[in-house]
Amino acid sequence: VPLQASGGGLVQPGGSLRLSCVAPRAILSTFSNYDLAWYRQTPRNQRELVASITKYDRTEYADSVKGRFTISRVDGRKTLYLQMNGLKPEDTGVYYCYRNHTIYGDAWGQGTLVTVSS
Repeated sequence: VPLQASGGGLVQPGGSLRLSCVAPRAILSTFSNYDLAWYRQTPRNQRELVASITKYDRTEYADSVKGRFTISRVDGRKTLYLQMNGLKPEDTGVYYCYRNHTIYGDAWGQGTLVTVSS
């Protein structure tokens, strides 16, 4: 598995979670050249982009999560993060990490389930 996601779980509305995604087989120089992202698949929607971060640390967010979620990366750990605060029931879904490399192409992680419910 090229990407391993973790950190999902059950949380009450207003709570926080931090998702992690590690690329255990990537070498550091390759990982640092990945563009990375988090997607989610909810019961009602197709897979949608939540947040992305380029190899230059440029970030973008879906309007629905702006101000609540923060994407970050630590290349030395070959890890991508998604800090999620102020969680809402509509954030419930399976979250997938994604990477793209101009030479090696793209790959997905296995997904981690986030459930926001009281």
